[in-house]
Amino acid sequence: MSAIASPCVGLCSTTLGDRICRGCQRTDAEIRDWFGLAGDERAARIDALDALREAVAGRYLRLVDAAALEAQLKRHRIRFRPDQPGLSRAVELLRVGRERIQALSRYGLVQTGPGEGLDAVELHARLAAELNEAAEARRRSSLPDPEPDRLDESPSCP
Repeated sequence: MSAIASPCVGLCSTTLGDRICRGCQRTDAEIRDWFGLAGDERAARIDALDALREAVAGRYLRLVDAAALEAQLKRHRIRFRPDQPGLSRAVELLRVGRERIQALSRYGLVQTGPGEGLDAVELHARLAAELNEAAEARRRSSLPDPEPDRLDESPSCP
């Protein structure tokens, strides 16, 4: 039997009471139900999380050398999936190595737009904040609608 793929990065903040994991951006319910999902459902969720990371990181970074990024991830033993898109990998790089990174160009990355001039620590902080905001918005949109307000349904006069 093959291992079940998971977006887990080993930093589950839901155990601290967060509704959204700061590491993988899954909701507490998604984490709880993960092993009960069918393989295609897990794959779709991983793809959606990668797309989210790519979109957010793409506002701050551009990948110019995927081989350099992969080599550095391997060198520093930062976990990534073979099919994981480059900017999703870059999010992991910053999460793990933000304190040690001096020049992102050594990792095949160029800072763009609002990311220009930020050090790796601040860049990671902004990415993490935006990822968590987007994940929280997705969580709220997946909640069932509350009961409609019945105050406006006054009975008609006879």
